[in-house]
Amino acid sequence: MSQELNTLRRQLRLRRGQLSLFQQKQAEQQVLHQFRRLNSFHSAKKIGLYLHAFGEIHTQKLLELCFQHGKQVYLPMICNMNQKLVWVKISANQYKNKRFSHHPLGMKEPMAGRGQSVSNLDLLIMPLLACDHLGTRIGMGGGYYDRTLATAPHRPFRLGLAHTFQYLHFPLSRQKWDQPLDALITPTQKYFFKR
Repeated sequence: MSQELNTLRRQLRLRRGQLSLFQQKQAEQQVLHQFRRLNSFHSAKKIGLYLHAFGEIHTQKLLELCFQHGKQVYLPMICNMNQKLVWVKISANQYKNKRFSHHPLGMKEPMAGRGQSVSNLDLLIMPLLACDHLGTRIGMGGGYYDRTLATAPHRPFRLGLAHTFQYLHFPLSRQKWDQPLDALITPTQKYFFKR
């Protein structure tokens, strides 16, 4: 990994970590407003979402919206055998009662359940550190989403959620294993990318 990318990652993590709870809640509300008007949300039956843990756009309201609309909601779980993500269906009740375990990397995962392939999802909502104008995404550095999507026979619509400062107006270097986004929502804008 290049020194520039390491520096960019560090700067973005720091900036994201400095957001107040008020700023996070405000960003979540604005993203929700854009998300509820998205065609790919309305047409999707199975939606993969993340639970925010590291300063990403909060997803509580999006999860609640999915349940209100009768969507099937899936959360990622790291498969220790191959370091890929599998997707575990959760109910509104499980979510409300916070039935999650803590992964050693710091995020929450579904307690148990049989994981499904990302290919079964219609819409995949992805966290990120940065995204450029071509849909190139920088994640947290573990490569879990890239590894998972690279071998999937069917790829769901990939939607990134980001704070406004995480959308970059300069191109990021894209490696052959990087999995670009189809769209990005920030609190102020929606972006669609050509695959």
